[in-house]
Amino acid sequence: MPKINVYLPDELAEQVKEVGVPVSAVCQRALEQAVRRIGSIRAIRLDDPASQDAAARQSRFTDRVRTVLRLAADRARADGSATVGTEHLLVGVLEEGGNLALRVLRAMEVDPDRITLPEQPAGDATPTAFSPSAAVALELGVTEAITLGHNYVGCEHLLIGLAAEPDGTAGNVLRALGVDPRSARQAVVAALSGFAHFQAASTPADPTAVITAVVRKELQPVVERIERLERRA
Repeated sequence: MPKINVYLPDELAEQVKEVGVPVSAVCQRALEQAVRRIGSIRAIRLDDPASQDAAARQSRFTDRVRTVLRLAADRARADGSATVGTEHLLVGVLEEGGNLALRVLRAMEVDPDRITLPEQPAGDATPTAFSPSAAVALELGVTEAITLGHNYVGCEHLLIGLAAEPDGTAGNVLRALGVDPRSARQAVVAALSGFAHFQAASTPADPTAVITAVVRKELQPVVERIERLERRA
């Protein structure tokens, strides 16, 4: 049986040893789930609704992500594109209108309404699949959800995936606005924490304001570090 090394932070490694976690069995189970979820994305055919539904169920896409994928495909058809690219996925996130990714962007001082994407040459094709970059972005979104211990894939995970994907249009646009994978991940974790605070609050509050405050608090050390580096430069 092939052997794969798993590297852990020192603190986690000590905890695993102390508790006696069956590492091999846990890793096998997690990898099996990851393979199924990512493999289902690669099998999606936009001209086959059954494959889309199967992938959405297997990858545990939320209803909002499903809507984003539909909107992305609609935009690709309108553009006459042969594939759904990362730019179409980002358009889908922006047009869906009510997802957590949009609140994360606003908390990072990026106005979703002001995000502009480069003009694409008009074509006359009909998209039947995701572009390689878009497929990678979706896979990265699934991986982010798994890494964060979430049993669903939401628009916030897709946002991180788009920011992390190195070759697509959406990633270039997001990174130019300061939405890199690390800051996006920190902002998403902080936003989910803020949402939990909002749900637990005894008095009503504006969820966007709560999330924004928590995200900015979590990102403040990063901002201060960048400012120190800029001053030194």
